[in-house]
Amino acid sequence: MKAVKAKMFSGTTGKVFMLLCLMYFIEYVDRVNISVAAPLIKSEFALSNTQLGFALAAFGYCYATFQVIGGYLGDRFGPRRVLAIQGILWAAGTLLTGFAGGLTSLILARLLVGTGEGGTIPVATRAMSNWVPRERRGFAQGFTHSASRAAAAITPPLVVFMIPFVGWRGSFIVLGLVSLLWVISWYAYFRNDPKDHRGVTAEELAVLPAYADSARDQSGERKAVPWIPLMLRVMPVTLVFFAHAWGLWMYLSWLPTFFVEHFHITLAHSALYTSAVFVAAVVGNTAGGTLTDWLYTKTGNLNASRRNVVILGFGGSIAFMSCVLFVQDQTLVALSLAAALFFLELSVGPVFAIPIDVAPAYAGVATGFISTAAGLAAVISPITFGYIIDKTGSWTLPFLASIAILLMGIVMSFWMRPEKELQVPVPVSKEKLA
Repeated sequence: MKAVKAKMFSGTTGKVFMLLCLMYFIEYVDRVNISVAAPLIKSEFALSNTQLGFALAAFGYCYATFQVIGGYLGDRFGPRRVLAIQGILWAAGTLLTGFAGGLTSLILARLLVGTGEGGTIPVATRAMSNWVPRERRGFAQGFTHSASRAAAAITPPLVVFMIPFVGWRGSFIVLGLVSLLWVISWYAYFRNDPKDHRGVTAEELAVLPAYADSARDQSGERKAVPWIPLMLRVMPVTLVFFAHAWGLWMYLSWLPTFFVEHFHITLAHSALYTSAVFVAAVVGNTAGGTLTDWLYTKTGNLNASRRNVVILGFGGSIAFMSCVLFVQDQTLVALSLAAALFFLELSVGPVFAIPIDVAPAYAGVATGFISTAAGLAAVISPITFGYIIDKTGSWTLPFLASIAILLMGIVMSFWMRPEKELQVPVPVSKEKLA
């Protein structure tokens, strides 16, 4: 086990893993930077909270639409090529956000970011199905998502620091260029099959699973994706992750503005509170992934090791999120939200390990179904938050919706069955793969 753990951060497998972590980090910077600049954008474009909610949610429309499509393309053509194309698209959208002239062009730019990032997590999961040992799947998913939450923590002070020098528009241009640098590095280094990488060693290959190719069978014939069985198999996990994503997008989209307008503090102070809250998410993701792997190693019960961590995470999040409804001190509210987010993020590692548990050869498509739920939440949650505020004037009532949806997620977690790998006859056409 020590040898397996070591390869997560060393050798060729370690470099591939860190490239994936870097992708999660960079794309989340490009995902949440708009929420930091939102008060300035709202003022410059004279937007209502509802209009701002539509701008914040624009990312989610395409993000939701392209999850399954991206996952399928990743399974069919391999993560190397597909992630490179996706990176170019989200980088272009980030750059164009800096040139937005009003609400319409702002929405169009964010739609492009959503198009590029839609499917990146399923495709990255497909890459991990070949490059990460089975015993470390939970940790790998938790740690990569920790990288994204680290971005959510670092982005607020980073963007606030950049704005006096380059303006809010310039901050998007700089961050878009950084994304393009990642694309070049990824395409130059990564290979779909670990055996095709010149730097991989026999020791590393020994602890990796056998290469799972969903595009062809052993005779080279093209295989059809078992769409309906696969969708039904991961539907409970999809509903569980919708509950998680609803709460997460409430944080990602509205947290800086919540602190500014509810407590009447400056954007700089809001950025510090927001950053502190997301530090808890960084810890939570890695802790949840480590905990689910530890439980699996100790008990051999894959179902309990995934489900129980989800229940712990959602239950703890509900308890601490409820404090926001009654506490008035901004520091205590920030601490409560940080604790709630820590527990919420415990669930990420086990949830994203399940597609690999259930269907390793179709991990991209399976994760695509699950991530579609995140895209839908990315659309509905920010708009709902803004609408409730405009109608009631309350900045705390929207948290009640998150609590109710998390309760639903706890119920649905009992239908996740990661120990049952998908077993279906796969129709094979006579057409040879080109």
